[in-house]
Amino acid sequence: MTTAIAPRRRTLGRWFADTGWRHVTGIVVLAVTMLPIVFVISSSLNPQGTLTGSNALFSEIGFDAYARILQDPQVPFAAWFTNTLVISGITAILTVFLGALAAYAFSRMRFVGRRVGLISIVVVQMFPQLLAVVAIFLLLSAIGDWFPAIGLNTRIGLIMVYLGGALGVNTYLMYGFFNTIPTSIDEAARIDGASHVRVFFTIVLPLVTPILAVVALLSFIASVNEFVVASVILIDTDIQTLAVGLTKLVSNPRYADWSAFSAGAVMAALPVVALFLFLQKYIVGGLTAGAVK
Repeated sequence: MTTAIAPRRRTLGRWFADTGWRHVTGIVVLAVTMLPIVFVISSSLNPQGTLTGSNALFSEIGFDAYARILQDPQVPFAAWFTNTLVISGITAILTVFLGALAAYAFSRMRFVGRRVGLISIVVVQMFPQLLAVVAIFLLLSAIGDWFPAIGLNTRIGLIMVYLGGALGVNTYLMYGFFNTIPTSIDEAARIDGASHVRVFFTIVLPLVTPILAVVALLSFIASVNEFVVASVILIDTDIQTLAVGLTKLVSNPRYADWSAFSAGAVMAALPVVALFLFLQKYIVGGLTAGAVK
């Protein structure tokens, strides 16, 4: 008759060496990541409107800052919020559509200049868009003389600039994901008489939904957070984005309303958080599947 031997309990040091350090590292990283978010929320709820009064987290709680930024006639927050959603939404949709077309062409078709085009996409992304701010300003100013609707101080002009900066890296990202889709699916569809357009819209696009969601999310977040190019192109107050408009609340250090600025930042983050939660099931697959190939 055999007797069961009770398993030996691990000591604290053994547990820490095996898995405990991972939990400690995760808690530290989470605390460092959440501290700025908690501070901004605390500052938005502080009625005093100063940074010094926000040092003690949630020492005072009130919604005066939200009321000021929403009701102040000199702060067109609703217009800024609408402009941000329209510009970021259109940029994300067009980036996904045009990038998917380019990625499909590079992945499935063989044509002269294909390799050079792929290398050029990577090389161009090495230079940040910030370096071309002066050139962008002069270019849109010249275009506005002929086509005012897409020139300087227009939303369409800003969207076109965003598309030019986002299509390269997103096309290459989607190109890697398209390569994971077996070409035999395309060949079988073409044997049945389907054209490239039908194959792209009815067969390939449903299979690459994860990467489309990731590109849309990244493009939307980048457009919402972008400040330098938007501040150069958009001059009139009523057509500016949140990133540009909110800085006016703190541009004068003597009269800066940090609570209202924080309240605007919190409300500006809500669409991004909502979109992230809506697309979260696609994010992991979209970011990793393209690297497997």
